[in-house]
Amino acid sequence: MHIPDGFLDVKTAATAAVVSAVAISYSIKQTREVLDDRQIPMMGVAAAFIFAAQMVNFPVAGGTSGHLIGGTLAAITFGPWAAMLIMSAVLIIQSFVFQDGGISALGGNILLMAVVAPLVGYFVYSLLMGSGESRKRVLASTFVAGWISTISASLVCAILLSISNIVSIQVAVPAMLGWHTLIGIGEGLVTAFVVSYLTKVKPGMVRRYRVNTKESVGAM
Repeated sequence: MHIPDGFLDVKTAATAAVVSAVAISYSIKQTREVLDDRQIPMMGVAAAFIFAAQMVNFPVAGGTSGHLIGGTLAAITFGPWAAMLIMSAVLIIQSFVFQDGGISALGGNILLMAVVAPLVGYFVYSLLMGSGESRKRVLASTFVAGWISTISASLVCAILLSISNIVSIQVAVPAMLGWHTLIGIGEGLVTAFVVSYLTKVKPGMVRRYRVNTKESVGAM
């Protein structure tokens, strides 16, 4: 899903950069208020995991690529604001060190994967969670959230490309949504798998999840 250099015109790239900068600034403010020093090393581990997962790319029409995002996983484990910082750090390193995603399009890529994906994923997850006492509900909510967040980010990507006159919206939307509807299934499965593991070994890391005493006793 990384947008390369030259695929966004100046006005679109600049607008996306401004929106992303505002979102990151707000996320820094919010994270400072709730961040525990003990979480910082774990955020680094999460960033490394997401970085590695994003290295597996699938070609998509229009010169872009599709891959697992990881925004929903970061949001479920650290909250949406910290997730923005984790994802932004991953994308900045990819852009400047590995040339994965254009530097001029960095604002657009951050908007897609560090703003839209975590926020949508966390919103859907929270909406579906309810009381959060059932582990099955947590996993189902996680899967759907990961899937929808991927589709949402791909839709915004298609809109940015069409606004920049790289490809018509009639072509961009079906191409991006078609691929990422399938990629989103993988995103949902990977996210659910990791969250499933965390509910067993460190349930406190899973946002909005309250351990069900009966399930815990039954698992012993």
